[in-house]
Amino acid sequence: MAKANPLLFIQQVRAEASKIVWPARREVVLTTVMVFIMAALTATFFFVVDLGIRSGLAALLDFVG
Repeated sequence: MAKANPLLFIQQVRAEASKIVWPARREVVLTTVMVFIMAALTATFFFVVDLGIRSGLAALLDFVG
């Protein structure tokens, strides 16, 4: 097993960290808004599906019982 060189490791970490490209503020705001919109749409979809299943099951149980 090769010996680890801490100085070389730090140099490699700095070299990799310099390659990071941070998103612009506008891009962060836009993607955050999109996440909230998608979460709201998903919640609405599941609410409607749940309401439909609940109503259908209640109608079925009223019909049988």
